[in-house]
Amino acid sequence: MKQLKLCALALLITACTTSTDTTPQHQATGQAESSTSRPTESTANPATDPTADRVEKTDAEWRQQLSDEQFRITRKAGTERAFSGEYWNEKRAGSYLCRCCDYELFHSESKYKSGTGWPSFWEPSVKGHVAEDSDYSIGGVRTEVLCARCDAHLGHVFTDGPEPTGLRYCINSASLVLRED
Repeated sequence: MKQLKLCALALLITACTTSTDTTPQHQATGQAESSTSRPTESTANPATDPTADRVEKTDAEWRQQLSDEQFRITRKAGTERAFSGEYWNEKRAGSYLCRCCDYELFHSESKYKSGTGWPSFWEPSVKGHVAEDSDYSIGGVRTEVLCARCDAHLGHVFTDGPEPTGLRYCINSASLVLRED
């Protein structure tokens, strides 16, 4: 296990020091990044392009907006204990928005009971509003999910979910706000 961690760290260091890629760190799910197809500032559509209205704040600004727990989870990639979050057993219909920037991420129609103790969804409600990144924090690799507009840590996505996608977006309640239909 120690050797695996060292290998992952070496690969990460190599990738960080040798990369000349200037594309954003987090790529929106299902969308390839291309310098020729990216809309210009004047034609960017916030409904389809999360970078059109990016939300960027300092840690101090985020701390003013969020509780300590919400800051730890959304801005520092923390997690809440299983079965402790506000929405893990929520059944009301509505849209789940990003706690940090109010971007629509998931809808209750794709929420399901996974038995994990966190809100679980089989797909985002708006394609491109959820970004993915590789997470090496536990020694192996997982797929972290983030808000595509403000980079808030939401949770992780796994391939053991229900049809039709087979995905399980395992999301921290502290990263979400429910807007009822």
